[in-house]
Parts: sequence; structure tokens; C-alpha cells
Amino acid sequence: MAKKRIVVLGGSFAGMTAAIEMKNKLGDRHEVTVFSKAKDFLFMPSLIWVPFGLRKREDITFPLAPVFEKKGVAFKNLEVARIDLRERFVEDETGAKTPYDYLVIATGPKLDYADVKGLGPAAHTQSIFSWADADKAREAFERFLTDPGPVVVGGVQGASCFGAAYEFLFNMAHQLKKRNLESRAPLTYVTSEPFLAHFGIGGFGSGTKMTEMFFKHLNIDAVTNAKVREFTKNEVHLENGQVIPFKYAMFAPRFLGVDAVRALTVITTQAGFVKVNAQYQTEAYPEVYAAGVAVQLDPPQKTPVPCGVPKTGYLSEEMARVVAHNIVASIMGEPLVGLPAGSIDAKCVLDAGNNGIIMTSDHFLEPREHAWLIPGPEAHRARLAFE
Repeated sequence: MAKKRIVVLGGSFAGMTAAIEMKNKLGDRHEVTVFSKAKDFLFMPSLIWVPFGLRKREDITFPLAPVFEKKGVAFKNLEVARIDLRERFVEDETGAKTPYDYLVIATGPKLDYADVKGLGPAAHTQSIFSWADADKAREAFERFLTDPGPVVVGGVQGASCFGAAYEFLFNMAHQLKKRNLESRAPLTYVTSEPFLAHFGIGGFGSGTKMTEMFFKHLNIDAVTNAKVREFTKNEVHLENGQVIPFKYAMFAPRFLGVDAVRALTVITTQAGFVKVNAQYQTEAYPEVYAAGVAVQLDPPQKTPVPCGVPKTGYLSEEMARVVAHNIVASIMGEPLVGLPAGSIDAKCVLDAGNNGIIMTSDHFLEPREHAWLIPGPEAHRARLAFE
């Protein structure tokens, strides 16, 4: 059998999982190469703690090269500039071309701050969706403590990472309470979700009632079905005319596919996410697979204000395992398996500083046989264990 060349774009949850699983199964008979513009693995879920000075970079990162080298995976710390689907090669930032027989698109998102005027660390709001942004949010929080005031947290229209927004919100409440600042820094949650704990997936069991309980206990106001018109220096302006003041604001932006992938219009949506079947293949190019954030997941229902569908680390890993299995099966002439993302079981822990909620169900999306939510301090401990 001729040696096959497998190229994986991305070295985070989905990319790392797919690459290592394939290499473990294929050994030296076939080549697996990973491209990543980041030299380190960043444990994204822990970025919620960085603004409060609870994590340093070295606490939540490790270098990718030694891990892949140990596993026999070739690693290129380079950003991919162009993908040629017909000629089957990727061109990196140096202009070098790497051919492939199979391609796995497992790239992270591009943060679309430009979608809403005044959004993002370069403008008027903070973010926790990259190390650099989370570190800026820490600096802003330190300044905020010297002159506290209203805090607004949320997700703009089209955002999908609601879990991180809720975790940041609850951790902010915890930090304010520790500093006896609750009365000087009232909290408001502003979200495009039609109701609390919708999460972009239509809700999760009794999550709404439980979240409402958390909000009441923590004295957090909520504005749902919110579409943000713009952010000014100290105000959120909604499309309905409502204006909410703040001294500190953190908002989840809309995600896009990265530039090189968004250019592949034959296999992507307008936002740049890859359209795949239940096997995680693209229809036009069955040798091209995708997993994780790069995959297009359609919202289960239309909402008054657009909401994206979240792609958690666990979900990304499970998609990647299906991709790895199917590429190996294709090489070996064996049948492929299908597992739609909505049918993957759900596992998520929302941290609240010293408390939280463990969420688990048999299916990521409805219909579900069961959906369990377990509140309490054990959720915080589980989150630490996950890290």
C-alpha cells in the first residue's frame, strides 16, 4: 500500500486528538503532519480565570512540538495561507506547499470583533477568547478595582460561546463578593439568547430554572433577546433603544472560520465553517474532513436574535475521534461510521468560582432521553480536575 499523507490544520482539542489517534493506528506506514500557527497548546476553558489573576500562561499551556514528536507526528509551527482542494496541497506562510491525500480542518475561530461597533479589546469591551485578550482583561480588571462601577457581561448577536460568558459572569460575581464590591459594582448579563441557559442549543433540561436561581441568589440582572447596536466607552446601546452603563464589560463575539478556510466557498458557509456529513466529510471533496470549531452546526431552532451553536472541547474531541476512525478506515478499505454532532453525548461543567453546575446528557441536541444538571461545590472541583 502506498504511503498516505494526512495533513491536519490546527493543534488544539480537535486537531491534536485527530492527529494522535490516526498516528497511533497507522504507525509509520503513513505520514501525519500538523500545522498550527500557535506553538503552544492553550487550555481555553481556563481563560475565564485569567482576568482575575488566578492563572498565568505557564499554568494553562504546554509546547506542542515535544508532544507531537513523541507520538511520531510531524509538526509545523506555521500558519496556512492557502488550501488548494483540487490539487490537494496546503500552502503555508513561507510559500511552501505540502501535498496531502487526506486533509483534516480543525482550525480555531476568527474572532469577529468588527461585526459590532465598539466591540473588543481594541475598542471598549474585554474578551477571554485568546491568551492575549484574557491578559488584557486582567489588566482592565486591576484598573477597575481602583474605581469600580457597573459590570456588564454577555454575548452579542451571532455569538456561540455562551458557556464561557456564564462562567465569567459567575466568577466575576464571586470575585466582587470576595472584595465586598457587590453594592458598588452591580452585575448585568446581556445576551442574544431568547431565555437564560438557552446556550444556542434550545436549552438544557432544567438549566433555565437553575440559572434563574443563580441569578437571583447573586443579584444579577438579565436582558435576553438583546441585539447590540454599538458599544461606546462606558455604555452598551441595544437596538431597542435601551442603554446600559458599565465600568467593565466582557462580551463574547461572533466566531468566523479562519481566513484560509473561509476562502473555500465550495465547502463552507458564508461565515467560513465547513459543511460536513455525518462522517465529517465534505460532499464535494470526500478526502477533506473537519472537526471542532471549524464545523458548521445548524441552530436547532430559529431565535428572534441570531445565536450560534457552541462547540465545546469535549464535543470537538469526539468529532475528531470519528474523523480519525474514518480516515483510517478509508485507508484500510473498511466502512466508515457516522455520528452527527447532535447525537454525541454532552458533558460540560460551568464554574462559578467556588460553586457551579455539572451538565451531562445522552445527546448534545434535542431530542434527549435524559439531561442531568448537578449544582454545587463539586462542580468547581470537577472543573479543576478537568483542567
